[in-house]
Amino acid sequence: MAQAITHQFEKNRALTVLKDLVSRPSGAIGLSLVMFHLVLAIISPYIAPYDYKLQNSYLMLSAPDAVHWLGADHLGRDVFSRTLMGGREALLVTGIATPLAVIWGGFIGILFGLVGGRLDEVLMRVVDAFLSLPWILKMLVIIVTFGSGTAVLIPTLAFFYGVPVIRIARAATHDVIARDFVWSAKARGHSRISIIWRELLPNVLDALMVEGAMRWSWMLLAFSSLSFLGFGVSPPTPDWGLMISDARGFMSFAPWGVIGPVIALSSLIIGINLTADALAKALGIDRAQKAPV
Repeated sequence: MAQAITHQFEKNRALTVLKDLVSRPSGAIGLSLVMFHLVLAIISPYIAPYDYKLQNSYLMLSAPDAVHWLGADHLGRDVFSRTLMGGREALLVTGIATPLAVIWGGFIGILFGLVGGRLDEVLMRVVDAFLSLPWILKMLVIIVTFGSGTAVLIPTLAFFYGVPVIRIARAATHDVIARDFVWSAKARGHSRISIIWRELLPNVLDALMVEGAMRWSWMLLAFSSLSFLGFGVSPPTPDWGLMISDARGFMSFAPWGVIGPVIALSSLIIGINLTADALAKALGIDRAQKAPV
């Protein structure tokens, strides 16, 4: 009975938060952009007018026209078709890596926030030292060593973007841990895992959700940056970062090669950020007062 009541409460709260989110202009616009890109990633293979691999030497760097709406790239491939499909790999990789980052980083942060003491301080000094290094150098070391396939990119992004989550989860845990219900659970002899699952996680979940949304946008930028540098997806797979990299040498006389992927990537990032900001307001979280990352 208690579980049914709890489930109904959580369902009602989720609906309330969703209504609050979409009632805000930023939330409605952001969520619409995100949903648009998610739907487009699913249906793009069926609506793209041309095969993204199809090359035509007669169309190389041709300008946009009624047939090829965004022109053709340096290999004569239709830019519009490649732009439509350019977000599939990025959304797949980051859509898996983001929850993984939030799960492992959140668990470690909550656990060490609960344990406290010298072990907690040592962990945070390790985290600070790790975050002081440029992220691109750390990622490139892993990718150059193990390769740039999806099987490498997903755990790499999940690990590197999970480390800052530790700080957020730890700070949120410290706000909750002094409350009476946590002390009562300790007095009843509950295990640490039980306290984390029943007492702490429900009270820090909102902060982790907002943090996960923000990490998703930053992870998309990181994935596109890696593709731009040649360490992301492999040609001829369409990817916005890779398309921008391929077209940058021709921007002075064929700028249409970058317009599509730049607009697509920017609109997705803006949509995620708007959604994250609206979600934070709907949940009553002041992002300006979070622990620095």
